[in-house]
Formats: sequence, C-alpha cells, structure tokens
Amino acid sequence: MALSRLETDDNSMLSLSIAADVPDEAVIAQAADVLRRGGVVAYPTDTLYGLAVDPRRDSAVARLYAAKGRAASTAVPLIASSLEQAQEAAIFGERELRLASTFWPGPLTIVMPPRSGIAAPVLGGGTTIALRVPSHAVARALAASFGFCITATSANRSGHPPAVTGADIAAALETALDLILDAGALPGGLPSTIVEIAATGPRLVRAGAVAWERVLESLK
Repeated sequence: MALSRLETDDNSMLSLSIAADVPDEAVIAQAADVLRRGGVVAYPTDTLYGLAVDPRRDSAVARLYAAKGRAASTAVPLIASSLEQAQEAAIFGERELRLASTFWPGPLTIVMPPRSGIAAPVLGGGTTIALRVPSHAVARALAASFGFCITATSANRSGHPPAVTGADIAAALETALDLILDAGALPGGLPSTIVEIAATGPRLVRAGAVAWERVLESLK
C-alpha cells in the first residue's frame, strides 16, 4: 500500500494561511479536495493543530498512522461540523444526544458505537469511536466542506510535543503532509473531556476542559 503524499506538480507540501474566525471558503474547499483524494491535512482546532484524513478510507488512515508513528492499537478520534453530521458516523442514544446538545460545539468528546463505513483501523482494534463538534470555525468548516467527519488526532509524531504553530508542523511532519491550514499560533490548554455512556452509567474516560460534575449534572 503506498503511503507517499499526493502527486503534485512539484511534489511539495502546501501551506495556506487562513483566518481563524471567518475562514476563506476557497481555501477550505481546496483542503476538502485534498481529503477526497486521500491526502493528509493539518488544521487548527480549539487548542492545538490536528491531522485530518477521510476516516472511511483505509489508505488515508494508513498514511495518518505512518505520519504519526502511531501504534495500530491506538484509536483515532473524529470531529464533525454539526450534530447532524456526527450522527452519520456514530450511533447516539438519548443520553449521548443530551450531552451533545448541551456541550457542542465545545471540548466534550463522546464515545459511541460507529456506523458502518468507518475504516477499521480508526477504531484501533476496538468497537467504538470518540467524536465531538469543536468550537473552532476552521475545523467545523473543513468537515462541512468535506461532507463527512474528519480525523482529529494531534499534529505531531506520537510521543512528541503537540504542534501549536504551522512552523512546528512543517518541521515535524513536512514529508508526511499534503497541506497545512495555518491559522497562526494556537492557545493550547486542556484537552477535551472524554466520556462514555456505559451499561453501568456515565464513565469519565479522560478529564479535560469540561468538568465531570457538569457532565453529570447535564444528565440528571
């Protein structure tokens, strides 16, 4: 399986500046086209830069894992442009819908069963996916233009510091990427809180920006 970048006229990675608050539609459309062709795009999220590929395409997911040096047993989270788009990728129950309606867009990731069509490697050998709608306008616009959820793993080699600038990404991952959407330096901060509605009730998978007490209160 080929893991090289997309063929371009000069075989070089593109880096395009983009406004964080009102992203240029033409730039977003160009990035979405890269994803449709199986490419890897670095893009800004609420805190750090992430890496987007088409989560339904095995070859694209393989490129993502190769770029990060990621273990095959580690699942890849997804982001969506809206709750409606998220429901195309995951199966929501009543309590998951309540959480999504309360905290999205925002830093709460919900673990749910995937719908058919998600590439098996995205699950990391498991049976669920982690999904959220972010606050960042560029991230939502990219998923909306692409027409499906996109991957949202951090833009760095596994085990290395996360990237907060386009220059960080280029230095660490240039040969593995096709496009960087550069929105300038990002603020960093706490990661999203990850929760799962298990058979025994709500379960905190990872503490983060949304307090666990707020999650529990929203489910009462």
